[in-house]
Amino acid sequence: MAGWEKMQRRTLWWDDLGFGLDTGDLVPDGWEENWGKMAQAALLAMERLESGAVANGTEQRRVGHYWLRAPELAPTEEIRLAIETTTARLRRFTAAIHGGKIMANGKKFSHLICVGIGGSVLGTQLFHGALAPANPPLIPFFMDNTDPEGMVRVLASIGKNLGTTLVIVASKSGTTPEPCNALQVIRQAMERDGLNLAERAVAITCSSSALDRQAEEEKWLERFPMWDWVGGRNSALSAVGLLPAALMGIDTESLLAGAAAMDRLGRSTGGRNPSLQLALAWYAATGGRGERAMVTIPYRDSLARFSPYLQQIVMESIGKRLDRNGKTVHQGLTVYGNRGSTDQHSYVQQLRDGPNNFFVNFIEVLRSPADGLNAATATAVAYLEGFYLGTRAALEEAGRPTLTVTLLELTPFSLGMLMALYERAVGIYGEFVNVNAYDQPGVEAGKRAADRFLRLKNDVETFLASAGKTAEEASAAAVAEALGRPEEEEMVYKWLAFLRAHS
Repeated sequence: MAGWEKMQRRTLWWDDLGFGLDTGDLVPDGWEENWGKMAQAALLAMERLESGAVANGTEQRRVGHYWLRAPELAPTEEIRLAIETTTARLRRFTAAIHGGKIMANGKKFSHLICVGIGGSVLGTQLFHGALAPANPPLIPFFMDNTDPEGMVRVLASIGKNLGTTLVIVASKSGTTPEPCNALQVIRQAMERDGLNLAERAVAITCSSSALDRQAEEEKWLERFPMWDWVGGRNSALSAVGLLPAALMGIDTESLLAGAAAMDRLGRSTGGRNPSLQLALAWYAATGGRGERAMVTIPYRDSLARFSPYLQQIVMESIGKRLDRNGKTVHQGLTVYGNRGSTDQHSYVQQLRDGPNNFFVNFIEVLRSPADGLNAATATAVAYLEGFYLGTRAALEEAGRPTLTVTLLELTPFSLGMLMALYERAVGIYGEFVNVNAYDQPGVEAGKRAADRFLRLKNDVETFLASAGKTAEEASAAAVAEALGRPEEEEMVYKWLAFLRAHS
């Protein structure tokens, strides 16, 4: 088959959306014969999910992030009203901040700190990198780890503007250690400067959570809801991501409209369902067993945060030890990658000539905001496209599978489409491999292990204080034995070493 005919066969394009999908040679002609029943079953499962069926069996809850951009599809009037009311409140609050109706000690807010971890901040960081204007109404910073060095760096960058800095804390439970620690660091910094945190703070959390109660008692500026039917990794188009995006000056209505447009395509049962085609390409590439990693290379600096965002969406959803029947399967789809063309220089050599254990997910953007500024920028844009085409050709010549998602331009609408495309593809792929894409038992196990260690930490410090010993004087074996936990001697040893480093 001629190259042009092959390209036409494998490429889907939607003129009205400025969006295209090229699945390369991954989805074969006549796929319906082998995979048609599997695809139909997956689409029916997604239909049940959107209709309000319990999708997270571990926590017995619905999964409704799709309703965020189409409230009319919510299964109850209560949920529809909750979404619409919250969206209206977000807009009013943003307008009040931008317009100076809500101020800090008579001054307009100038800076923003977003506090969260994982899904509570990854989408917001994506919005910032991809869409925020050069001079946003509020200059954003992020505290997304419990590393004190990073927190101190943020506060140093804000400097004398701390008094006009709005703090958004996103935490479902309000007890997650990373945001709790960051909040304490910010609180102490503000108190040191004679500032009241509550007059500058907003909570995004579940109703009646520890954070919600704290914000109510301290009279924070505002409290916005997280709902139990929106998982953290799918929360970017809830208040978690929409509020900071709006405060940065991003058109959140267009973000939601783009996601809704892609959702509509994703409900179709024919071959022109991009999320279905993307999931089929993943299934073909990996044998349905995670045999290949997905190397994601977006050809825009502004999409540098897309790979980390996609990493959580895919790996937390698909990476499961057990399938729905309780069978041990160790499913997964590994995601890594970074920008083209810059970062491909670090790994394309291996992609072309090394182990054939991956497929490449290119993302190209045809138009650039810099187009037409001058001859030099036009040349740069052309080179970027050329590097993408050349790299794809080099990989395909070496028998390395690729697929490409194309956006005509990067806008709030098209980014909303891109996010919704992958969200639904993950759900469909989960159905293909019979794992629940909407629970995360491994994450919960990690949290429980961390909690167990924190309790051990407190017990070790209490023992040292009661025995009148320093960490240097203590033996890990003796301390573990005295605590009645000899099996945790290694953890005791590690904590004693930490204490010695800080003595």
